[in-house]
Amino acid sequence: MNLYEFQAKELIGRFGIDIPRGRVAGSADDAERLARRMAFPRFAIKAQIHGGGRGIAGGVRFASSPDDARIVAGELLAKPLVTSQTKPSGERVRWVYVEEAFDIAQEIYAAVVVDRARGDLELLVSAAGGVDIEERAAADPRVIARFPVDVTMSPPESDFIGAAHAVGLTGGIAQKAAEVFANMARVATGLDATLVEINPLAITTDGRMIALDAKLSIDPNALFRHPALAALRAQIQMDEGDPKELAADRHQINYQKMDGRIGVVVNGAGLALATNDMLIDAGGKPANFMDIRTTASSLDIAYGVGVILENPATQVVLINIHGGGMQRCDTVAEGVAVALRRARRQVPLVVCFAGNNADFARTRLKGAGVSFIDARDMSDAVSHVMSIVAKAAA
Repeated sequence: MNLYEFQAKELIGRFGIDIPRGRVAGSADDAERLARRMAFPRFAIKAQIHGGGRGIAGGVRFASSPDDARIVAGELLAKPLVTSQTKPSGERVRWVYVEEAFDIAQEIYAAVVVDRARGDLELLVSAAGGVDIEERAAADPRVIARFPVDVTMSPPESDFIGAAHAVGLTGGIAQKAAEVFANMARVATGLDATLVEINPLAITTDGRMIALDAKLSIDPNALFRHPALAALRAQIQMDEGDPKELAADRHQINYQKMDGRIGVVVNGAGLALATNDMLIDAGGKPANFMDIRTTASSLDIAYGVGVILENPATQVVLINIHGGGMQRCDTVAEGVAVALRRARRQVPLVVCFAGNNADFARTRLKGAGVSFIDARDMSDAVSHVMSIVAKAAA
């Protein structure tokens, strides 16, 4: 679960990390009112989106008065923001963050991330903080120094002072940085975060160390331990999610619309990815990603198949199901039959059933009067699909 900057700052501030004073605004008039109330000499007006690269794309701007804050906020809220980390059409700016601007002496990059190879946390630091850190690190990995974090200790431990020295800090300011790094590790373990990033961690001209920007990603599988964050996730989904994707989630289906013409019905995320990869390798373009969860009923599956059939771009549907102990093939077949009875349009079906009740699933489809191509295996299924797509294009 990715949080917006203003949400991330609110949370890391609770762990003793110094953040700028600021408030979030949903309109230009709100931005002006907040700026007048806070009365800073200078303001940073920051578009709130999940993609990085805002600074280069003009999503972080400055204002010297409340009137300027209103003008800048209005411009940022008027159109989507396109950055190197958003889709080509950009991301809608629903809010701007109005905060105090600082005079900066030095910018540092710091992050606590999950090291998937070690199955542990790792502290990353760099003296080259600010914009383009990803590109600079890709060009020269030595730009970032890495320090393992011991999560078996409470609070978690690492060579935090060594990390401060690695970015060229000494004396009292190095001790301040070490405290920030330690608090970032506390955020990661305390909130079950997979990413805690501060970029830049700024040293101001008056000697403060302050998090000018923050990213925070929470492991969604750990939200049961954080009811308040789970409620926040639900609100984020309500505010910005695609209605069909949210409805599919409530029907125990992970669904993501794509821009192709081949509908895909699969159980299991790994099998779904492999199915889409095979279609792409064969020259096809999936119309969606779908992972039917083991908890989905036949009516849940019917909803998901119906969403695929409602997509006017869908020319053919590939149903690739490996029945396991908790999700039988015949349950999926029943859902498919219900969806087709409800559907306003019919498209060719290519079916690949394997595993628990595979033969019975084929029988159920035939008994329901469903016409389909019965594929021997995944390769055969992809071949049939591509033949149908080719005929439709002819």
